[in-house]
Amino acid sequence: MIFAFITLATFMIMEGVTWCTHKYIMHGFGWFLHEDHHQPGYPHVFEKNDAFFVIFAIPSSLSIFFGLEQQQLWLAAIGFGILFYGLAYFLVHDVLIHQRFKWFKHTKNRYLLGLRKAHKIHHKNMGKEESECFGMLFVPFKYFRKPNLKA
Repeated sequence: MIFAFITLATFMIMEGVTWCTHKYIMHGFGWFLHEDHHQPGYPHVFEKNDAFFVIFAIPSSLSIFFGLEQQQLWLAAIGFGILFYGLAYFLVHDVLIHQRFKWFKHTKNRYLLGLRKAHKIHHKNMGKEESECFGMLFVPFKYFRKPNLKA
C-alpha cells in the first residue's frame, strides 16, 4: 500500500518538477537542447530535445535499481513514479500533441483536447522567452472550456 502511495505521489510531484524544468531549464540555460523542438517541421526522427527523456530516465532507473537491490522499496517506488510519469508524458506530448506516432489522431476527449490546446499555445511563441503553459498533464482550466460559438 505504501509502495503504491509513494509511486502515485511521485507521479503527481513530477508534474511540478516538469513544469519547473520546462520553464527554467528548457527555456533557460538548456534552450540549446530544447530550441529545435520549437521549430516547425523539424525534419528528423529525433530532436536534441529528446535528450531530456534520457536525463529524466537516469534518476528513475537508478532509483529502481538501487531500491530493489538494497531492498529499499520506497526508493524503487520513487523510480517507478518517475517512470510512469515519463510514459504518460511520452503518450501525451509525443503521441497525442505532436503526432510523432499517429495513435490518437481523432480523439474527441475534452481533457486530451485541452492538453493539446494548451501545448499549442505554448508553441505559438517560437522563442525562448514569453511562453506560457509549461505543464503537461495539469494545465489551466481555461483550455478545457468549449469555445464560445456566438459571434
